[in-house]
Amino acid sequence: MVKPVMITGAGIVSAIGCGKAETLDSLSHQRTGIGKLRYLQTEHREYPVGEVKLSDEEMKQLLGIDSEPTTRSILLGMLAVREALEEAGLESGSEDHIAFISGTTVGGMDKSERYYLDFLANDDHNEYIKTHDCGATTNMIADKFDIFSQVTSISTACSSAANAIIYGANLIRSGRADIAVVGGTESLSKFHFNGFNTLMILDPEQCRPFDATRAGLNLGEGAAYLVLESEASAKRRGVDIIGELSGYGNACDAFHQTASSDDGEGAYLAMTQALQRAGLQLQDISYVNAHGTGTPNNDVSESFALKRVFGDEMPQVSSTKGLTGHTTSASGSVEAVICLLAMRHDLIPVNYGWAHQIEGGITPATDPTPLRPLDHVMSNAFGFGGNDSSIILSRHRA
Repeated sequence: MVKPVMITGAGIVSAIGCGKAETLDSLSHQRTGIGKLRYLQTEHREYPVGEVKLSDEEMKQLLGIDSEPTTRSILLGMLAVREALEEAGLESGSEDHIAFISGTTVGGMDKSERYYLDFLANDDHNEYIKTHDCGATTNMIADKFDIFSQVTSISTACSSAANAIIYGANLIRSGRADIAVVGGTESLSKFHFNGFNTLMILDPEQCRPFDATRAGLNLGEGAAYLVLESEASAKRRGVDIIGELSGYGNACDAFHQTASSDDGEGAYLAMTQALQRAGLQLQDISYVNAHGTGTPNNDVSESFALKRVFGDEMPQVSSTKGLTGHTTSASGSVEAVICLLAMRHDLIPVNYGWAHQIEGGITPATDPTPLRPLDHVMSNAFGFGGNDSSIILSRHRA
């Protein structure tokens, strides 16, 4: 068991809202953000997505950005970071050593694919070349706020943001940073939209995680960040503590490039490590936000892993990807903020779209009423290649 890391701020933007207030309203009213494509320029418009309901220009206006080259991942990240910093009372000029750890895989791909032919034929849009890679996304978000003394990017597919949270927690616990702003951002792009289509795991209908009729996932986009710091730092700054990061685990079963193992070994190891680090018993966990993509492979594998971990002590479980879509690299932090909101407002985010029991699978929560106090919740994020992460968030007891 290790000392928990305090959470003093959170920011989120996804298909179900820009900011925590809109997100909570959607969760409370069980309102999905999945619908028809609006902004991504692709011919595959038959697939529903969890698109953020803001254009690039609208986001630039909200952020006060005029002409500098930006990408959708950068804009989403800036909105979420700004909300997190404001709640934590952090602003430019702080003398604290503040790290920024951000997960992404798509990076600036949306602009690269739009202007690729121009890159080859002329110099009309060369300013977007520098926005392409993952590190550029992180650096440009960091530059907007002029507060960070250390900047790092994490790219481990769908566990990227969760691993950014874990990395930031290690910086705090080792004394290498006073404060860490951690999470991830990911926009939709033709590159990964068509890539998932090639894998034949996109559902042409509303996705249904853990449902016997599930046929795949709906891609989403979004960004979310947490502000982490030690309890001593939070008390010194006189800021409210909104939760604790009490445990985490990461494991890689290296079973397959994209598929989860049948026995859920990586997921099982990540969850058990998180419990051990938090010093918690099985019955202490009141809710699990499952990775729950809605693909035939993931939901069976994760069900098996959950049963291996919890057995007869199974807590309420749900996937929120039926609401937000799968925000890929950002999903670990998007769902962590959703878990924080669930704890603070005593609600279970329902498993939207579920109706039919998987034989031998878990039965997800469809009632928002918690069966017991949400003092400790677990959030899972599992990436391609078996890079699996699990974190535990706890209610702060002053």
